[in-house]
Amino acid sequence: MIRPVVLWTDALLYLLVVVVLVIFFYARRQPHLRAPWRQIFSRRLASASAVILLAYVLIGLLDSLHYRLPLQDNGNGGEVHYAVEVLSVLDYLLGPVRTRTEKTYSAPMATHLFTKEIVQHADGVQTREYPRLEYGGRQLRDPERDFRPDVLRRAATALLETALVSSLLLAWMVRRQARRSRRPLRVILRESLPGRRAPPWMVIWITVSVLLLLFFLAVNFAAAYHVFGTDKVGQDVFYQSLKSIRTGLVIGTLTTLVMLPFAILMGIMAGYARGWIDDVIQYLYTTLNSIPHVLLIAAAILMLQVYIANHPEQFQTTVERADIRLLFLCIILGITSWTGLCRLLRGEALKLRESEYIQAAVSYGASHVRIIAQHILPNVMHVVLITVVLDFSGLVLAEAVLSYVGVGVDPTMNSWGNMINSARLEMAREPVVWWSLLSAFTLMFALVLAANLFSDAVRDAFDPRLHER
Repeated sequence: MIRPVVLWTDALLYLLVVVVLVIFFYARRQPHLRAPWRQIFSRRLASASAVILLAYVLIGLLDSLHYRLPLQDNGNGGEVHYAVEVLSVLDYLLGPVRTRTEKTYSAPMATHLFTKEIVQHADGVQTREYPRLEYGGRQLRDPERDFRPDVLRRAATALLETALVSSLLLAWMVRRQARRSRRPLRVILRESLPGRRAPPWMVIWITVSVLLLLFFLAVNFAAAYHVFGTDKVGQDVFYQSLKSIRTGLVIGTLTTLVMLPFAILMGIMAGYARGWIDDVIQYLYTTLNSIPHVLLIAAAILMLQVYIANHPEQFQTTVERADIRLLFLCIILGITSWTGLCRLLRGEALKLRESEYIQAAVSYGASHVRIIAQHILPNVMHVVLITVVLDFSGLVLAEAVLSYVGVGVDPTMNSWGNMINSARLEMAREPVVWWSLLSAFTLMFALVLAANLFSDAVRDAFDPRLHER
């Protein structure tokens, strides 16, 4: 029986998911909250971006369900011993992609190694050539003759699978739209024809169809080839890229949990209380901003490394050591990034404090806690939401930069920053090994672009100043 493993970041990530679901069901019951979200999903780019973000979140959540496999019975009285390696549900779903390791570099969709080696044939003759890969394309008897037909067959299979699933999804969505709008099916289909302005639900279907095509292509090709090639030690780059999604999501979301309490509490207190409290809080975040964040993060990570080295008994596996470093990095990033939101909330609280309904509440003898909770906090939540969504992409990029300079996540953890850092030397090779950098860049670019487009829609929907214009 497998043994579940709950890491700190796993627990916090699923706690964040529960909080988001609670807020979602609460917002559905409130008309003043439901209207902005309807406006967001009425925009085509925002709808497509939300689908892409959900795909990333699904991969990250699957990679956050960890477990350890039991070892074979070694005759110790029935006592069960578990493997040191910690796996995830995503590892199980990827299957052989994780375990198929080549000797060294191989290009994307290649059948031979990237570098020449001395190969000894059965007749004893030694030649210098590109050796066949052990796993990539091993189903091909003659790669030069069979490679193209095999690729076309697998691509056609992926297209047929995508067409089938997309057709079923389209039929369900059209039927659902017809029921909601109480219009005939032919009217709904006519509105979605090419040449017309596609409705948001049609954009969602197109985006899901594209993601399904990429999914089925990856499933069909990863079963026989290394889609994004292999790295220096022969590990699959496609597997590393997918495993790096969780790291980017953790950095972008858990840092928010650390940042929000500091920013909301101190920002509102500084703007509402004013006086010496405002001076102390301003001095605090001004002093913190004057410290170079990279140096502060580097000092904190080095202290954590010393602690881990002196207390190895507290961390049973390598994954647990890497996870505590990731959590510590989220805490440090949260501590150093709350000042911007704090300034915005201070300014909003200063403005709201002088409004007529706040003055009326004070004159009626309402307590300061009640005024803050019922009048100020709800009126600054649009600033909090906009800032959180906008900062997500910046935090994902921050992880890549910090890992590149060596003060980010643990080197044993899969992340886009570590992939870019390892590709730094590979780009200086001759010939150039480019696929690790391109793979990390592509997935990170798609996540950041989708987050930025979605955050623009959130800002337009929740910012009252834009509505006034």
